[in-house]
Amino acid sequence: MKTVEKDMDTTNFPLFSQVKANHDVMAYIGEQNKSMKALHFTEHSFAHVGVVCERTGYILEKLGFDEHTVDLALTAAWMHDLGNIVNRVDHSQSGALMAFNILNRMNVPAEDIAPIICAIGNHDEGNGQPVSAIAAALILADKSDVRRSRVQEPDEHKFDIHDRVNYSVTDSKLKINKEQSAIKLKLSIDTHYGEIGEYFEIFMERMLLCKKAANFLGMDFHLIINEQTLL
Repeated sequence: MKTVEKDMDTTNFPLFSQVKANHDVMAYIGEQNKSMKALHFTEHSFAHVGVVCERTGYILEKLGFDEHTVDLALTAAWMHDLGNIVNRVDHSQSGALMAFNILNRMNVPAEDIAPIICAIGNHDEGNGQPVSAIAAALILADKSDVRRSRVQEPDEHKFDIHDRVNYSVTDSKLKINKEQSAIKLKLSIDTHYGEIGEYFEIFMERMLLCKKAANFLGMDFHLIINEQTLL
């Protein structure tokens, strides 16, 4: 099975290929990140959805899911943050409704729309739950995207705690060890910019949701920071 690489080859994933090229979707992704930047949030544009797609595909492929399921999951991953264009609050629900309208206009069967909007509507730690394999993979992929390049504030003196924590992450890898039934998020953190305790302060809820998502997939979740297993 061919998964999504960094160059985003979509040959084996026809629906994802269509959605990725859709003008409306491209416009919404670009515009919603303008809102995120104005609110001093980290980057939620094409770089983020690209990482989320790559990791979503990796998780499901590694665990043996079929190409059609991966296609639906990649489609959900690409559109998962569209709701930010409406409002950051409840963006997962508004994004799911936006995705429904787009996919419905594309004449995508209801049987394919349903798992996509279900995953989008459940990806946020505020009220989401890993109710399906696609939702679980999307949660893990989204919440594991912590990296320096997501910081949109150019002035280090104006960094808030989210900026400091993301900027402190010099390397981030999500790996699956099937023999150990483990999904591992491995981070390298430069403590000059952010302390490990600050990571837990803002991301604990997300990490607990990742643990639930991994459990749904029959796996354990481990957070490893600077070679120390912390969860």
